[in-house]
Amino acid sequence: MRVLVTGGTGLVGYGLKEAVKADEKENVDDWFFASSKDANLCDRESTRALFERVQPTHVVHLAAKVGGLFANMKAKVEFYRENMLMNDVVLELCKEFQVEKLVSCLSTCVFPDKVSYPIDETMLHAGAPHSSNEGYAYAKRMLDVASRAYREEYGCNFTTVIPTNIYGPNDNFDIENGHVIPGLIHKAYNAMRDGTPLTVWGTGSPLRQFLYNLDFGKLLVWTLRSYNDPEPIILSVSEEEEISVADAARAVHSGMQCEQELVFDTSKADGQFKKTANNSKLVEMYPEFRFTPMEQGLRETCEWFKANYETARK
Repeated sequence: MRVLVTGGTGLVGYGLKEAVKADEKENVDDWFFASSKDANLCDRESTRALFERVQPTHVVHLAAKVGGLFANMKAKVEFYRENMLMNDVVLELCKEFQVEKLVSCLSTCVFPDKVSYPIDETMLHAGAPHSSNEGYAYAKRMLDVASRAYREEYGCNFTTVIPTNIYGPNDNFDIENGHVIPGLIHKAYNAMRDGTPLTVWGTGSPLRQFLYNLDFGKLLVWTLRSYNDPEPIILSVSEEEEISVADAARAVHSGMQCEQELVFDTSKADGQFKKTANNSKLVEMYPEFRFTPMEQGLRETCEWFKANYETARK
């Protein structure tokens, strides 16, 4: 098995690489973790050159234009266009190069805003996504549509996974444009350095299921080897492990050993209140999998950020 991983040097790529290193069975395979330096995935010829060089038998498509709530609100067109472009290029080349299997990554933000909870895989297209990230969400929805269409028309073994909110080492810790956990970790670092409060944007009331990137990496390896259903599968901790952003902030405050005051700036938007995901399909198919406790994952992420502060993306 020769595996090409797009977006292979980001948050999820890091978790996948660690999972591959830890699994002796994976060491017999050839893995190529591509970065933006290897190809412009929005450009067909640049991406074709990458495929010709690697000659993959399997592809894990992680690359995407991603960002937090405020980045999505500011640049809906860019999030839509760039993700649509790269997904079209990658899927068509997987067909052209007769790739045996493609696993692509969606997100829980693709689910409808107004929906009954918990959400499951059957509800992906049951209504409009939250307006704050509709550019990104619709582009990701089309990745599911295209994957199933390629399977139906050309017999391609394409499938998709839907993780919940991912965090972990090698995240993008940009405060303005990053996601909630890495943004809070960076803010805590700055608060400790400057002797200022740790400020959380919003009320802290929204609820999220947080998934450690090293766990997601292990689940991607399992998906690549064992999951062949054309329908997507939610890869997430259970509903019972959903916590508020306020509780996540307190956990970061503790994980960073921060003694500064924790305050909430309620003038900032909260975004979607909840997107609780049901992981029963995963539990039924992979019952032996055990998730890393969030306290441990956060502690390890905080330690990684402090140790790699100078070179971390921020």
